[in-house]
Amino acid sequence: MKRWMALDIGEKRIGVAVSDPSGTIAQGVAVITRTGKQNKDLRRLVELFQEYQCTGLVIGLPLHMNGRAGEEAEKIKEFGVLLGEKCGVTPVFWDERLTTVQAERSLLQMDLSRRRRRQVIDQVAAAILLESFLRSHNPPGE
Repeated sequence: MKRWMALDIGEKRIGVAVSDPSGTIAQGVAVITRTGKQNKDLRRLVELFQEYQCTGLVIGLPLHMNGRAGEEAEKIKEFGVLLGEKCGVTPVFWDERLTTVQAERSLLQMDLSRRRRRQVIDQVAAAILLESFLRSHNPPGE
């Protein structure tokens, strides 16, 4: 099995989630505040990829509601390809539409303060993204 790392990449922060070693359970592990220096951001993500001994990389692709990729999606693809090269893997780009909305709803149900929600929403969104990916690759009952 593969251990996956998933990223929810935003302009200011990157949410990071990893799967368990069997590739079935996702857990948010970090929020990286973007530095404005791509190499520094890439280096930190490679460190996390290695620290968690990941063998697969899933990157959330922000598609428009009609399914088309916009300018932001193209930037994320470029960043993801660079990261994949540095990690020695080919990234899988996965539709992340509404993951942040789902994360916000989950955090509201947990009755977290607005400040705490802002701190963790990106890693929760990354975990939701990874869960979606894992479910589609490991359907229940198989």
